[in-house]
Amino acid sequence: MSDDDREVARLWKINRTIHELVRDRGYEVADEDVSMDLQNFKDTFARNGLVDRTSLNFFTYDPHDPSNQIFVFYADEKNVGIKTMKKLISILEEKKIGNGVLIYSHTMTPACRKVIVQMAHVYRLQEFAESDLLVNITHHKLVPKHEILSPEEKKMLLERYRLRETQLPRIMLTDPVSRYYGLRRGQVVKITRPSETSGRYASYRIAF
Repeated sequence: MSDDDREVARLWKINRTIHELVRDRGYEVADEDVSMDLQNFKDTFARNGLVDRTSLNFFTYDPHDPSNQIFVFYADEKNVGIKTMKKLISILEEKKIGNGVLIYSHTMTPACRKVIVQMAHVYRLQEFAESDLLVNITHHKLVPKHEILSPEEKKMLLERYRLRETQLPRIMLTDPVSRYYGLRRGQVVKITRPSETSGRYASYRIAF
């Protein structure tokens, strides 16, 4: 296999994972975008044996709230700087999209990460290195099922067990699973694990 073939196969895996991630967050994703095999990916995106990363960009919406949209943006430069961030924000502004995911191949400058923090009051931006998306971590046998509770479900949980938020175990926003689901501070996840005695059991954690 040539270096170009390996690169195409690598981007195919990344493209599949990011579509699974977006779907698992509740956004509309076509089945064929998740199940696309390598040959179809090559036929669709590879030109002269190479993939133009910008051709992988896409946006979609929450079917329960079409105004809630997300845009996935592949940086076309290895070392992402302010120029790329401005380009992404310009697209979000033009299309009136509030959520953006930036995927980069090598490095991202500290200044770019500062932009993500500074723009948090306007846009919800998240970044992933391509290497983070080669494998979907939620498919690993050691990662239990995670479900994000709605605000109503969170309220019912706290009332049922007479708990305050501060009494719940925590899950860090930097945890790989938190990043996968795009958890926000204060959200509660239900984690279901197998149990030898009861079949399975659930625990709850709050994002911080």
